[in-house]
Amino acid sequence: MNEAKARRIIIGDVHGHYDGLMTLLETIAPSSEDQIYFLGDLIDRGPQSSQVVNFVKDSSYPCLLGNHEQMLFSIITEKDNIPASTVQAWLYSGGQATLASYKKATIPHDHVEWFESLPTYLDLEDIWLVHAGVDPALPVAEQTADQLCWVRDEFHMITEPIFPDKLIIIGHTITFTLPGLTPGKIARGAGWLGIDTGAYHPKSGWLTGLDVTNSVVYQANVNTSEVRVLSLEEATVDVDFNKIRGVSTRRRR
Repeated sequence: MNEAKARRIIIGDVHGHYDGLMTLLETIAPSSEDQIYFLGDLIDRGPQSSQVVNFVKDSSYPCLLGNHEQMLFSIITEKDNIPASTVQAWLYSGGQATLASYKKATIPHDHVEWFESLPTYLDLEDIWLVHAGVDPALPVAEQTADQLCWVRDEFHMITEPIFPDKLIIIGHTITFTLPGLTPGKIARGAGWLGIDTGAYHPKSGWLTGLDVTNSVVYQANVNTSEVRVLSLEEATVDVDFNKIRGVSTRRRR
């Protein structure tokens, strides 16, 4: 009997939904040989950010820096130089829920250190993981955290892949905000897939895990507890580039 091949599983933006993450992982049922990666934005918006961070950190799962971790880390480490408007923007973007998830609204030092250690991308040879995407106007080697954690339409609108031999997998932008997609669908562009299916958003609730080894999509809905397992092909929709140029770049943070 042939042994099952170890899987590489990529998990999209969790945004503080620990219970939903546990449901998703129960559905995936990873073995000790499987490799699990997180695309960042573990925190903010949902009610259990501290629990999500504890779980991912203590499990030693590789995780990328998301724009929400970047915002929080900047506020903590540069608090004397951060304008009040920046703090308010983070609180408005889900930071209040994150603080509420921590005892006495205090982020522990080990969590701050862990945020600081998060990479902005992971190169897995045939796939390239990044939170938001790549600014096509700059060489990859010159991309900063600002590009890799925040870029949106400039990347989504590329017509040629950034890499000839690597598939880029991103989170950051909720897929149903892209032209031609509905809640829960995975977005496909030129050499990239987007798997942030909007776990925190009331129009969706879907948290996605992508098994890139077997081209299988696992999803758990944080609002309804529904789970589903789909082939990558049936879960994926091509972004309509004829419409995307009319989409505002001012999306939800």
